[in-house]
Amino acid sequence: MTLMALSHGGKRHNPGFLALVNDSKSRVRQIDIDGYKRLASSCEKFLLIDTREESEWAAGHAAGALHLGKGIIERDIETDVPEKSTKMVLYCGGGYRSALAADALQKMGYTDVISLDGGWRAYQASGLPTEKK
Repeated sequence: MTLMALSHGGKRHNPGFLALVNDSKSRVRQIDIDGYKRLASSCEKFLLIDTREESEWAAGHAAGALHLGKGIIERDIETDVPEKSTKMVLYCGGGYRSALAADALQKMGYTDVISLDGGWRAYQASGLPTEKK
């Protein structure tokens, strides 16, 4: 991905933010929505974590997801997910904040963290089950 102010879901991202995200993405495993569907239909256990803001979560989220917003995930993850080898798929609106959060969790010692590329928009468009708070 090149460093430019991309429009993602109607939002323009500034170059400094994109540089930070691209740096994180260079270290983080990502999965697209098709890969996520394969994972979800497998017998493999994982946690789906929504890293969006409270208002975004309340408006609708992936069924069964745990909410740990980007502003608090680093603070609360060790309480909610004490086992550092737990497989986790993080998502946000489009895959930017979740990549930042996944990078931070890896730095905290979590070993199986994945960012959902395309995030909530891709999840919602795929027809997978959603729920509201």
